[in-house]
Formats: sequence, C-alpha cells, structure tokens
Amino acid sequence: MGIAKPFVAVVDDDESVGRAIRRLLHSVGIDADTFSSGDEFLDTLASMPSYHPGCVILDIQMPGINGLEVQRRLAGSGVPVILITAHDDVTVRDQALALGAVGYLRKPFNDSILIKTVQAALGITPSP
Repeated sequence: MGIAKPFVAVVDDDESVGRAIRRLLHSVGIDADTFSSGDEFLDTLASMPSYHPGCVILDIQMPGINGLEVQRRLAGSGVPVILITAHDDVTVRDQALALGAVGYLRKPFNDSILIKTVQAALGITPSP
C-alpha cells in the first residue's frame, strides 16, 4: 500500500481565490481541497477522522469562524498553517505567528512565494 500524497486544504470565503490557489498548487503537482468557510472546514475535520491535510491555507477575515480561530482550534494537531489576508494588521500577524503559523501572506501575494511556503510546510524540496 502506497503512502498518501500530501494535500492542502484552502479555506477562503472568496471562492474565486480558493479556486485560483487550488489551480496554482495543482500546476506544481500539489493537490488541494477548497472550503468556503472555517465552519465547513472544521465540520469536515470532525465528520471525517481520516481527513488529514498536510497543510492548511486560511484566510483571516471570513464570516463565522475566522482564520485565526480555525488556527487556534488546530493548535496541537501538527498541521502547518499558512494565513492569508487582504487586510494586514500587525496585531493579527503577531497573534498568527505566536500561534505557530508557518507563513503569513498579504493578498495579492506572489505566486512563487506561496508555492515555496506551501512546499516548506509540506516538507517538499522544490526541484531546481
């Protein structure tokens, strides 16, 4: 039985952003699932114990449970978290990093920086 390929969960209430990130990751061989809310993502985790993304990309500002709260709920799970936001706030950034975020990117972000951050979170060595 083979080892499952790592995949990324992308959680953003702007579905076009989620789709764009999924396509970008797919272009470099990384699979991704998209979720339109923190609630939807957390419900999936609760209802499917075998669901284990290798990394989670979270938008900070979402209706319902925001990205920071999802990050807090993932604390101790060992799942690397990358936060993305269109509204940079130093206090929020400090909170995210203190909670162990492996990346904090402001929208619009550079595609190659996102890819490198995801690869690092997944432990993938980029090809030269």
